[in-house]
Amino acid sequence: MKIPGSLFKRLISPVSPAENDGIHSPLLGDDELAEIIRRVQAMNLAQGQSREVHYRHAGNYRSAYLGRGLDFEEVRPYQHGDEVRDMDWRTTARTGKPYLKIYREEHQPALHIVVDRGASMRFGTRVQLKATLAARIAAIFAFSAMSSNACIGGTVWQPGGFTLPCRNGEEGATWLVRAAISPCPPLLEESQEEARTFTAMLRHLDTLLTRGTRLFLISDFSQLHEQDLPVLLRLASHHDLIVVQVLDAAEEKLPDVGLMRFHDVASGKLRWLDTANHGVREIFQREAAALHDKQRMLFERIGVRLHQCTTDSDPFSLITRISYE
Repeated sequence: MKIPGSLFKRLISPVSPAENDGIHSPLLGDDELAEIIRRVQAMNLAQGQSREVHYRHAGNYRSAYLGRGLDFEEVRPYQHGDEVRDMDWRTTARTGKPYLKIYREEHQPALHIVVDRGASMRFGTRVQLKATLAARIAAIFAFSAMSSNACIGGTVWQPGGFTLPCRNGEEGATWLVRAAISPCPPLLEESQEEARTFTAMLRHLDTLLTRGTRLFLISDFSQLHEQDLPVLLRLASHHDLIVVQVLDAAEEKLPDVGLMRFHDVASGKLRWLDTANHGVREIFQREAAALHDKQRMLFERIGVRLHQCTTDSDPFSLITRISYE
């Protein structure tokens, strides 16, 4: 399957030798991006979205929101307070009762993807880091949205994080993907600064996004706290909120690798654990399950389902599950 050359030119920028030393290299290579694009195109074809984006026009999609537009919806009886200029005079004259024409407002779909690249996301024991999986999932969502000419923007949450305003179709997708796969910056010594930023980031989104945006949060939610519930509730009520929790298998079940020293990058503390001890592994598994249940129930309280994806699983299966909900 042929991949548009303009898309690759936007995605692949010249890399200096210092950035290509294996430490500062992008999270996803050119071959991996090409594979993601091929699978997204195949997925879109299977769903019947075979038309290229440049054949589409902005704002030409049927919206779920009623309002003033050009897409006729229905004729209904006049109600007190309705606009007189929307009267359907022919139906009114024929029936002898006042009737109104209702139109559906056209919207260009908007997509905003939040990619967590904080301290706890720099971890992974199977296949890839959690930050790499988050970038992969963001790329899949962004490339999938190109076919609908969505306005695509995003937020990269990390030390010195930033927000990308939405741009149309391919331009917005490539801008976001390049930011998500770029080398991760050094971590801050003060983790509390990052925690404040996560809460502030949610509040910033609440004021930034226009209503009706499809909002993806891709994170392990290690910095999520009970006090974030009100702003999450507002985001869920104003937008189509989809949350994806990125996990590693070792965060659910501790492997038996003997005495190990762990560096908690979120708190900066060093801890020794005897992973050969069956009791230690059982306590860890129980505590991890309780934490993940608590996070899942927190999102259920605001009516949002928490999707989980592990570093050794295929993220395309996650996309399929979300698409059919």
